[in-house]
Amino acid sequence: MESLVPSLFCLLVAVFVGVLFKRWGLTSSALPYPPGPKPRLISGNAHDLPKAHAWLTYTRWANQYGGVYHIREYHQHIIVVNTLKDAIALFDRRSQIYSDRPTSTMVELMGWEFNIALIPYGDKWRRHRRLFQQNFKKEASLTYQPVQTRKIHEMLYSLLTDPEDYALHYKNLAGAIVMATMFDKHISLADVNRFSTAVERAVAKLSEAFLPGAFAVNLFPFLRHIPSWLPGAGFKRLAKECKAYTDAVRNIPFRRVKEKMASDAEVVGLAARLLEKNDEKGGQAEAEEDIKEVTATAFVGGAETTVSVFGTFFYAMLVNPDIQRKAQEELDTVIGTQRLPAYSDRGALPFLEAVFREVMRWHPVAPLGVSHATSDDDVYNGYYIPKGSVVIANIWAMTRDESIYSQPELFRPERFLDDKGQLNDDDTVLAFGFGRRICPGRHMASATVWLTMATVLSTFNITKAKDMNGNEISVSDDYSGSLVRHKLPFACSITPRSPEARNLILEAQDTAHDGI
Repeated sequence: MESLVPSLFCLLVAVFVGVLFKRWGLTSSALPYPPGPKPRLISGNAHDLPKAHAWLTYTRWANQYGGVYHIREYHQHIIVVNTLKDAIALFDRRSQIYSDRPTSTMVELMGWEFNIALIPYGDKWRRHRRLFQQNFKKEASLTYQPVQTRKIHEMLYSLLTDPEDYALHYKNLAGAIVMATMFDKHISLADVNRFSTAVERAVAKLSEAFLPGAFAVNLFPFLRHIPSWLPGAGFKRLAKECKAYTDAVRNIPFRRVKEKMASDAEVVGLAARLLEKNDEKGGQAEAEEDIKEVTATAFVGGAETTVSVFGTFFYAMLVNPDIQRKAQEELDTVIGTQRLPAYSDRGALPFLEAVFREVMRWHPVAPLGVSHATSDDDVYNGYYIPKGSVVIANIWAMTRDESIYSQPELFRPERFLDDKGQLNDDDTVLAFGFGRRICPGRHMASATVWLTMATVLSTFNITKAKDMNGNEISVSDDYSGSLVRHKLPFACSITPRSPEARNLILEAQDTAHDGI
């Protein structure tokens, strides 16, 4: 009997070692993982993972370990991709492997599982992607331009009459455009404020829970079953708070559309059009749920990310007055001062287009994008990348790549122009993502941002605010450290460029409600 003890001990050791190999990252592959910071035996790099402004830490590690490196959080492998070349090689050229999303218990508990950006690769994602492609491709996005134009003109009037609340006005604009196009063009400002605030709060809470190292329940899903009163169960309270907001955004606007349609009231928006088509096919329940989730996703994505871009635009113009004047000179030369810019002018304004590209590069909306996951084992540049790895596109590092963007911290639209002042071929907006997971609403978002920039610069000067003593108020470079990055509040002065500009705004406001 005693002879069995050593054998049993060896068996237990073998099982333990096997678990370590499989679960804690000790690969039996002949190939190594990509280089990275040295992990501890059990926890890996869990104690090294940053809690805020993670892209700065990841970029510092990139300078040390290279364009693609490996970290481990307990049994979860994490691959960080830091160069555009590697991102294209993996996310675009190997999209069949790199198009999944990481499994996240918190995403489910928070009610975010409806969002195409977070849905795992599979049948549901394909259905949602098909709807997005049909209704948000470049040609289809042209149908939204009349609503976009009207809402932008309304914002100009708000800036004219209440310039101090400029940030509130561009926040309302972002929400109003997507709510009007997705649900009802007659949406009230009160509803825009209500649902935009819900989106803002839901995304803020998602930021707390999504990135590696945020909550143990993402690594150990069984923890979801522990009582909420236990120490360490704070994630359950956070998830409950978030779900109240995601449920409101997901369900209430859509329910209102259905109620208005049932009462034969006029409803002009994508949700109503898709519901009518679905009714013609017999009213399939799964299709209706897809319509609800796709329109809610479009609202969430369009409202929150566009607000981030607008904040960077106003900040960039404030601290770069020479660039602001140069863009205004181009607008005056090409368009004149007798009308507002229109979408048809875009191709004739190369410097303004360069400003757009630089705004999108300088402070990217989501510096780490949305994490991908591998659906199979892979080998890249001689390194082993296991199935189920979380793969992060470090967009911040890509926009700071000095081999592509010299002096990357400076706001320099000229980097997108050739010697003749025409646009070069660098038209990739990294903030929109990569491969099959590229932002499906990018054409609509680009159009909204561009026309807002064009009309604001045509009609207003953005300068530093002054205190009671006439001294200019300095502005910091501070941004939030969340998943979707926002410029922190700052004071500025927004004034009409001329009496003619003021009249154009008033005329546009008078005709804004004439119908689309």
